[in-house]
Amino acid sequence: MKKNSIKTKIWKYFISFSIIILVFLWIFQIALLPSFYESSKTKELEKVASALSRSYYAKENENNLLEQVATIAHKSGTCIVVSDTLSNVDYTTDSFSKECMKGSTFKKYKSAFISSNLQKDKLITINPQFENKTLIYSLKLDDSTYIFASSSLVPIDSTISILRSQFILVTIIVLIIAFVISYFISKKLSNPILKLTNATKEFGKKKNSNLFKIEDEFEEITELSKTLEYASNEVAQTEELRKELMANVSHDLKTPLTMIKAYAEMVRDITYKNKEKREQNLNVIIEETDRLNHLVNDILTLSVIESKMMKLSIEEFDLNELIHTILGRYEIYKTNEEYKFIYEDKQDIFIQADKEKLEQVLYNLINNAIQHSENKKIEIKITEFKKDYLIEIKNNGIPIPKEELEHIWNKYYKSKKDHQRAKIGTGLGLSIVKQILELHNYSYGVTSTKEKGTNFYFRIPK
Repeated sequence: MKKNSIKTKIWKYFISFSIIILVFLWIFQIALLPSFYESSKTKELEKVASALSRSYYAKENENNLLEQVATIAHKSGTCIVVSDTLSNVDYTTDSFSKECMKGSTFKKYKSAFISSNLQKDKLITINPQFENKTLIYSLKLDDSTYIFASSSLVPIDSTISILRSQFILVTIIVLIIAFVISYFISKKLSNPILKLTNATKEFGKKKNSNLFKIEDEFEEITELSKTLEYASNEVAQTEELRKELMANVSHDLKTPLTMIKAYAEMVRDITYKNKEKREQNLNVIIEETDRLNHLVNDILTLSVIESKMMKLSIEEFDLNELIHTILGRYEIYKTNEEYKFIYEDKQDIFIQADKEKLEQVLYNLINNAIQHSENKKIEIKITEFKKDYLIEIKNNGIPIPKEELEHIWNKYYKSKKDHQRAKIGTGLGLSIVKQILELHNYSYGVTSTKEKGTNFYFRIPK
């Protein structure tokens, strides 16, 4: 396994986690067991002392108190001594028990506690009678009555030794199991990722998106697989668009260049003496040069927009005046080809936008309408709403199928059909329109039916 691979990292983390758990168990089960045992015994005697205190203050007579003491001692398994300093009498629940302290050691401690005037005290000492470690909890009930509850601390050294031996064995077994389980878990997690990595390398050579179809029990791996498959499809489509773009640009560049060369040779060799023919040929050369220039400009514009280098120059201007200016450029179509441009004149419509870019949007949409119009009638309409203006460019032509509407904004979408030389435009116009409108954050769209024709629209906020 590689040093920094996912498999190695998961394996290391799992083993480290197992070791940390074992260390904590070792500390709490072995190292801190005596302290925990002593603390538990102390709390147990504190509860006994509290019960005795409640019984004492609720007593009706001395015999009743002694009965309560005997009952509590029996239930808790402790030795209880009730000392009355006035009568100098000690009552012991079970003086022969290993729990009880007797002799001079206990007498010295009892005298010291009574003299100290403390309310309660705790002492761990060796019982000389049985030579066992004993815990004594002392409590002062009143000025003459004292209680001493004691319990033997069972030696747990042998228990700790047994636990230690057992824990060493458990540690070895747990570590072996952790090694095995972590290996298989790391392998289970890393294998699909390694497959996706290898698929990515293969995709660079074959461009086959099916390489990423990996079904896995982990939802995240499956999602990653689907994401890579989606990304690969997008890359493949981009590559296909790039090829189509190159093919179409090459075609659109080659056609005017061929015609320019052919007509230039015709002027040079044939029609240079015939003024009328020469003028016609030169006009064709100028028209094709304009078409070529328009294509190059559209390619440059689209390139700048897609590279995110284009910035908007927002200014206030009259949209109504801009439309009149644009329609003035189409007088030649009205005169020579009998096109009709229907536009209802509006009052001043002042908006905030990039005037030059919006002019290009309107120009491209009108060109597109001219190109696909059958009855040579183009309608431009502005409808004012409360929050925005709706701008529509309509024409009557062959309707666009519904399944193709979302694709017409793509570069050179016309290449999906038989390539035809457009009357106007370069095949990039709608793509430029889309980019500029999105740059302005304007909503846009298109509808197309046989009855109403094709309607391109976009909205400009007030």
